[in-house]
Amino acid sequence: MKKEEVPQDLGALGKVTKEVCYAIDGRGKYTTQLSKGWDVKSTALDMAWQGVEERIATAKQKVLNKQASPILFFMEKALMDVEILAGYTGFWQWQVKRHLKPDVFYGLSDRKLQKYADVFNVSIADLKNMTINEA
Repeated sequence: MKKEEVPQDLGALGKVTKEVCYAIDGRGKYTTQLSKGWDVKSTALDMAWQGVEERIATAKQKVLNKQASPILFFMEKALMDVEILAGYTGFWQWQVKRHLKPDVFYGLSDRKLQKYADVFNVSIADLKNMTINEA
């Protein structure tokens, strides 16, 4: 796209920062141009975040229905998967998968629960009750 065609729609971060885009200048050479945002990109990001919110809501409902442990809810909220969570906690992936089962989760020691609480930046009580301190 030409330098003067670079979108300047106010994006999610348009008031805070600008994005560097590549464009063609008047001589036909590639150059950089700052953009405030692009509606198409903002719409795509909004849709992606909507998907994340749906996964969080589904995870919360599974916990409330006793189909999963609160770890699933916090994992979705933190945009993590089993592999990432295992890396942060030091547990094996198979252990994290096992801890996603409610019966297993509620039998975990405080020492193990504390590892999860530390990763999610919550207390053990908040972990067990799916409480989030959004400060």
